[in-house]
Amino acid sequence: MRIGIDLGGTKIELLALDDNGEELHRQRIKTPQGDYQAIIDCINKLVASTESKLKAKGSIGICTPGSISPTSHLLRNSNSTCLNNQPFKRDLEKSLSRNIRMANDANCFALSEATDGAANNAGIVFGVIIGTGCGAGIVINKQLIDGPNSITGEWGHNPLPYLSDDEINTTQCWCGNFGCIETFLSGIGFETDYQLTTGITQDSKQIVADASAGDTDATNVLSRYQQRLAKSLAHVINILDPHIIVLGGGMSNIESLYSTVPNLWQPYVFSDTVKTKLVAPIHGDSSGVRGAAWLWN
Repeated sequence: MRIGIDLGGTKIELLALDDNGEELHRQRIKTPQGDYQAIIDCINKLVASTESKLKAKGSIGICTPGSISPTSHLLRNSNSTCLNNQPFKRDLEKSLSRNIRMANDANCFALSEATDGAANNAGIVFGVIIGTGCGAGIVINKQLIDGPNSITGEWGHNPLPYLSDDEINTTQCWCGNFGCIETFLSGIGFETDYQLTTGITQDSKQIVADASAGDTDATNVLSRYQQRLAKSLAHVINILDPHIIVLGGGMSNIESLYSTVPNLWQPYVFSDTVKTKLVAPIHGDSSGVRGAAWLWN
């Protein structure tokens, strides 16, 4: 039995899978706010009650925003800020009396879709989450790739490639740099482009709906977004040459991306043909917790 735990800022979700990936048990609770030890205790209780109910002991994988620093071994960049700068993995292993595996949400998303999702037959998979942020994970032959700096797949904090004149010196990213892919392709970046174009604040779903209805400003903003996504993914294709790119996060719900973007990335790819497929996820919001379970694949 494999147990996956998705540790979010507002909820903790547990999923138990059998060896074939079939769901055995699922449970959600609220994340204790600002209380480090309470979060550890809640995970411990969730695991104990699940194993008692199923009468089996499972491996445990944790999905969380942020990552363990390879230098300090402390958690960093978690949206549950009380976990940052804490030896979270060590303390949780001590509480559970066993080894655990941990990866960020983008890595777990990629692993889930590569294991039994939209890319389950692909050799090289680039799994992208585009929502409030912009991250990714890389899976090769169903094995999650993790480098020495624990930043594999972090394409969102590379500069947007092939900048046009109007894309230079744009909004500063939270990381401190200018021109990051995330500032253009996140949901916030998409909405910011619309606001700068029209002077109107609008959410991404409505912008897409307006574009579908023929609104000129919304159509132009969406077209720029598609072009920026295409040239950003072309860089990934040139370096990684993946068989499949899976999109996740809120922006992955824009259906036109899957037909339009592959037609736009060809001029930026160093090949006379591009066989890489761009696909929507199968497991969607459940990919994080499923990927956590598959960390012990």
